[in-house]
Amino acid sequence: MRYCLLFLLLLGCKPEAPPNIILIFADDLGYADLGSYGATTINTPHLDALAADGVRLTNFYVSSPVCSASRAALLTGSYHRRVGISGALNPHSKRGLNNDEITIAEMLKPQGYATAAVGKWHLGHLEPFLPTNHGFDSYFGIPYSNDMSPDPANNPRERARKWPPLPLVQGLDTIEKEPNQSMITQRYTSKAVDFIKAHTDQPFFLYLAHTMPHVPLYTAPEFQGTSVQGAYGDVIQEIDWSTGELLKTLEEEGLADNTLVIFTSDNGPWRVFGNHGGECGPLRGRKGSVWECGIRVPFIARWPGHIPASSVQDAPAMTIDMLPTLAQLSRSSYPADKIDGKNVWPLLTGQSSTSPHKTLFFYYAQQLQALRHDDWKLQLPHTYRKVDIVGADGMPGTYTFPATGLELYNLATNPGESIDVASAHPELVAYLTGLADSMRHVLGDKPLNITGSGIRPASNIE
Repeated sequence: MRYCLLFLLLLGCKPEAPPNIILIFADDLGYADLGSYGATTINTPHLDALAADGVRLTNFYVSSPVCSASRAALLTGSYHRRVGISGALNPHSKRGLNNDEITIAEMLKPQGYATAAVGKWHLGHLEPFLPTNHGFDSYFGIPYSNDMSPDPANNPRERARKWPPLPLVQGLDTIEKEPNQSMITQRYTSKAVDFIKAHTDQPFFLYLAHTMPHVPLYTAPEFQGTSVQGAYGDVIQEIDWSTGELLKTLEEEGLADNTLVIFTSDNGPWRVFGNHGGECGPLRGRKGSVWECGIRVPFIARWPGHIPASSVQDAPAMTIDMLPTLAQLSRSSYPADKIDGKNVWPLLTGQSSTSPHKTLFFYYAQQLQALRHDDWKLQLPHTYRKVDIVGADGMPGTYTFPATGLELYNLATNPGESIDVASAHPELVAYLTGLADSMRHVLGDKPLNITGSGIRPASNIE
């Protein structure tokens, strides 16, 4: 990179300016909830156009199938276990992302980027853990999930009554309690648009983490009843509208050609809520499981002139790859020896069709539960939540808790993980089990009482 820049300078050419970056993160969006991923009952014209103008990844994963852990991995480039964040932090939690961790925002700041976080944070609600203490110049949103409220309309579960009112935070201050959630997507969108318009003369990083489609579902009045799929479809169509507003603003401000726009989700759909949850097509599982539906999510990226239009890549990648990829594009430095992500820019641009990862590991509940190696998926012995009775209209159903054995699936031929071929490949199973054992000694495994040598602690306020 240094010699390339020197060559450009000798030619009298300035190196290309680093791009603006917009990272949109939905909450509980299913793999098959967008038109470009097979949805037929939900209209997503803006997101489909984004895919038509850029690249779509078909094997893109999250580090964990649940909120806080997934967000920690995205922003730090590390497996969530490495940075000590597991599960979903609640309003009584005293824990949060350690301030020693380098987030994408903190990495970009020395390169002159303006940074803003809008939406759901969920990496600690106490002041030291909020976005403005993790590299973001500004923050507007809710600090955890929208069902963590004492209002029965937002969460009918008994434990909700023990929780404080849901706060809406600006900077470090709570400006409202129990905000009107029907307007939350529009308020986020307005803040995001204002941020773009205010930073047309410097590179910017906008992290827009939608509250929706996490239950309870809310939309503005003009989107209610617009989808044949009901309330869930209405929510997705409003998120699509929001994306369209950002894209329109980029065009109006002359920024579209120098802005990388990324859209993905924090995990799969919450299927126990039935018609208030999303779809995964043929994929097995749900949010909160390491079956494919819980951890494989849509991913779309567009940067005109850099990412080929209408391209599709099938090689595996993960949210942990965003930090090192954005580091290359922004010419930022980052602690490469401390993270797990890899630069996937060659994959996004079609320069390569091969994943930089040989193996991806999936933890849930502080347990290594699965890994993917090339096209092979090894499910390690664990119990998991399976939807038993499906809920409806905002009320959850119930779960059973079956157990997996040591099961092997070929995702190229069986993405639904329905045909266990472990008995036909004993040597491969033994090899992959060895990889799992090696990772356990690095990132631990609570049920096996393995601490792990590579875990960095989260922060805790007593």
